Amino acid sequence: MSTAPVSHPVAPAAVRRQEGDPADTVIVQTTAPDLMLAKRIAHHLVEERRVACAHIGGPVTSMYMWQGKLEGGDEIPLTFKTAADALPALYQRLCELHPYDVPEFLVQGVVAGSAPYLAWVTENTRAGVDPDSSAHCLCKDD
Repeated sequence: MSTAPVSHPVAPAAVRRQEGDPADTVIVQTTAPDLMLAKRIAHHLVEERRVACAHIGGPVTSMYMWQGKLEGGDEIPLTFKTAADALPALYQRLCELHPYDVPEFLVQGVVAGSAPYLAWVTENTRAGVDPDSSAHCLCKDD
């Protein structure tokens, strides 16, 4: 068995730089209080096509201030791949499914990625896009 690394030639067109379009791929990070709920949230969001993909991580210990007191406990991290213009509907649905008053909802931009993968994310999140919403409106009160 060879231990030499396998070289995969990459054509320049295979990697696409994102330019800030509404359908650009983004990564969303959140947590759930337990594995069963994390699986339920992930199942709903993928099935409803609000996200193209959900990764459920192993338990982590979180420490945070809540209502003036130091709190802590185990949580399950969730990472989603979705399109920027699907964010308002994703946030609304996450809040409906989540027991926390203020669920974590952090969005990271993706500078570039495999063109076929980015296209797949866009294709698999079109049902989660409300054409009348703004990708910048993420609060329930807005």
